[in-house]
Amino acid sequence: MSFADKTLTCRDCGMDFIFTAGEQQFYATKGFINEPVRCPSCRKARKTQMSGSSDRRRPVHTTPVARERVNYQVTCAGCGQETTVPFVPRGTKPVYCSACFNRMRSSQRTTF
Repeated sequence: MSFADKTLTCRDCGMDFIFTAGEQQFYATKGFINEPVRCPSCRKARKTQMSGSSDRRRPVHTTPVARERVNYQVTCAGCGQETTVPFVPRGTKPVYCSACFNRMRSSQRTTF
């Protein structure tokens, strides 16, 4: 495919800019189908504005975001006691309390 330089008009500042053949080829290799609507300086300004500062592209979290742990009330399929589990029981598999789960896991290990 042959590419030729195109003159486009920036959406933000209204100035004309050249969309070079090399840029067009790059866009094509990346699978981009739309031409740029902003000139290089307005694109850079927008990226800076979107990231919050010019020296880093993505925000870096200094402290991890704590999530509240949610437990769900269920009836153990082994002993029938009420217990809580940290996942949403779907009803497709039996749910066990810790004691029954550990008992089943240890019995599976000895049968192999």
